[in-house]
Amino acid sequence: MVSDLAGLKRRFGQRLIFCGAINGRQLAQATSEQVEREIERVTGALASGGGDVLASVHTILNDVPAENILALARAARVPPT
Repeated sequence: MVSDLAGLKRRFGQRLIFCGAINGRQLAQATSEQVEREIERVTGALASGGGDVLASVHTILNDVPAENILALARAARVPPT
């Protein structure tokens, strides 16, 4: 199920910080490219103007491939300015 993250950001973004919008089950079942696209979707909807902590919804479980954890880390890395 894909949440209406943009709608949540519009409705609550001035009052809340969003944390953990990356589905842990998806981390286990997706390819690293799919993980990167999902992170782009989530951060595109929530990160504008601040107020987003990029994280999985729950603990990252043992069945998540290492390459997907690395994809999450790469996507979360902010390039130096």
